[in-house]
Amino acid sequence: MDVAASTDCFKDLSFEDALSRLVDLEYTAVEISIHEMGVQLKPSQVLGDLQAALLRCQSTNRLNVIGYNVDIRAEGEEHYQQFEACCKLAKATKVVTISVPSSELGTPFNEEVEHLKRLTKISKLHGVRVGMMSQIGSLTEDPDTVQVMCDHVDGLGLCLDPSHYICGPYSNRSFSHLMKYVYQVRLRDSKKEQLNVQIGQGEVDYGRLINQLENVNYDHALITAIEPVEGVDFSSEMRKMRLLLESQLF
Repeated sequence: MDVAASTDCFKDLSFEDALSRLVDLEYTAVEISIHEMGVQLKPSQVLGDLQAALLRCQSTNRLNVIGYNVDIRAEGEEHYQQFEACCKLAKATKVVTISVPSSELGTPFNEEVEHLKRLTKISKLHGVRVGMMSQIGSLTEDPDTVQVMCDHVDGLGLCLDPSHYICGPYSNRSFSHLMKYVYQVRLRDSKKEQLNVQIGQGEVDYGRLINQLENVNYDHALITAIEPVEGVDFSSEMRKMRLLLESQLF
């Protein structure tokens, strides 16, 4: 497994500045966020000029790109055109996994399944796989729903953020049965009543999680995806998470 960090950790910085910060913090691998509402790289920009997006994603200060986290806000056919452009970007940069959000709670199950089937169909054409992000407030906040969706959609997997199952409304429900579906892992520390807490002050058992992943032969990245906590030095937290994960692996 690699230890990586998401550019989303520095969502208020430009793409280039976020990469520079990660290099300073001695990360060697990166997950690139492509968010339409962000300030770094947008799906509409990838579709509008794929070559320019490719050049930016190849200029990462020697950081190894291990995944793309894509949030598309366009609707209809434009949504799928932007997604396919991101798949082409992934293929050109030898990235295997694209993570996407699932739809918000209340979305009809069959509608979401059809949407995910179309995404996976597009992704397969480019040798890319799709992982839904576990997220409070979306259809993936329930571990059992994740299992059903993965079983319904051939090739679909999960981008696991265990904090959303520790802190969310299903905090008393095990999510160990989801390990076989995991394509990517994003990590922070959390308590049942708070999604983001200082590293070491929460309930995430990193060692147990890594053992569970190893039992299903997971060999991809562990991605730092923390957010600032008031009164805590953020750079120190980023370093602490990197060192913690590296100590679990080596």
